[in-house]
This record gives sequence, C-alpha cells and structure tokens, in this order.
Amino acid sequence: MRRTIIDPDLTVDDVMRRWPATIRPFLQRGMLCIGCPIGAFHTVTDACDAHGVDPDAFAADLHAAAVGQPLAEAGLPDRVPMAGVGPARGGRCGG
Repeated sequence: MRRTIIDPDLTVDDVMRRWPATIRPFLQRGMLCIGCPIGAFHTVTDACDAHGVDPDAFAADLHAAAVGQPLAEAGLPDRVPMAGVGPARGGRCGG
C-alpha cells in the first residue's frame, strides 16, 4: 500500500476517528468496519486483505476523503450498502 497522509498501519478505528470523512470509502466497498470490535485491532492493510480490496486504490480514496477531494475510483455507489451484503459478510475479519 502506498503511503499517503493516512498510514496504512493505523487501525481502522483510528483512521475513522481522526478523519470521519473516510467512513464513506469503507462503506462504499462494503467494508462494514464502522462499530466493528475488530476495527480497534485491524490496520487499514489488514482490512483491505480481509475484504479483498486493492490497498493502493483504497489508500488513494482514503487520502482524497481525508483532504476533502472527490473519490478517485469511478463507479463506486453513491449509496451505502445495506448491512450484511458486502464482502465483510463471512469475511476473515468476522464482520
């Protein structure tokens, strides 16, 4: 994962607390990490691995969200997926 202002070794919980705008990229990929008890332990890199998300593209979108730019990856849904329908369901993170 390439380095941006958001260190990929930060926990998911830390990232979302420091930069609340980053919650949207998580949800747009079906990463239902918000409120997940594992978010306090999983790094961004761990979450990408567990959910099958490209870490470089995700790092770019987290960075863009944190600095208030539009998300880089076209084709992401504008709406948040319903709980239990993303790759998190039954994923290795247990979410």
